[in-house]
Amino acid sequence: MRMKRILERYERHSSQMQHTTSATNESQDIRTLGNVKLKARLELLQKTQRHLMGEELDSLSLKELHTYEQQIDAALRHIRLRKNQLMLESISLLQKKDKELQDQNNLLSKQISEKQKELEQQTHERIPSFVLSNSDRYQSGGGGGDGEVEENPREGQPSTVMPPWMVQYINK
Repeated sequence: MRMKRILERYERHSSQMQHTTSATNESQDIRTLGNVKLKARLELLQKTQRHLMGEELDSLSLKELHTYEQQIDAALRHIRLRKNQLMLESISLLQKKDKELQDQNNLLSKQISEKQKELEQQTHERIPSFVLSNSDRYQSGGGGGDGEVEENPREGQPSTVMPPWMVQYINK
């Protein structure tokens, strides 16, 4: 009885091994078939790529060449559309930057002119009236105009005529 059990177990085990072995063989066959298909697909894609690059065209028929020509034309149209889109976006961005810089430039120009006006007002407020009157005479051509010492008829004392560019530096 014991021997019978051992034999039954052996038969069960050997049939399971055969079943497992056959399943393994089937999966290996499937993988091998998949690998063969993938390898063929890869070779076909590489061959197509060479044809699209203009290589190995001697074996192609007129119809195949026409098909590749259409594919290349479609690809070129797509590339040109994308290039034009990117260029238009770039131009638009540059125009926005240009406008911002022009606005900033205008603002800075206004600020500069306002500061110049403020400085002129401050300079006129600080300069004594006798200097301004002499400066005005110098500018109008009266009283010699050579920057030399002149007689002030009111006080009888000499005064200096200052050129306009020097007036802004007085009392700073």
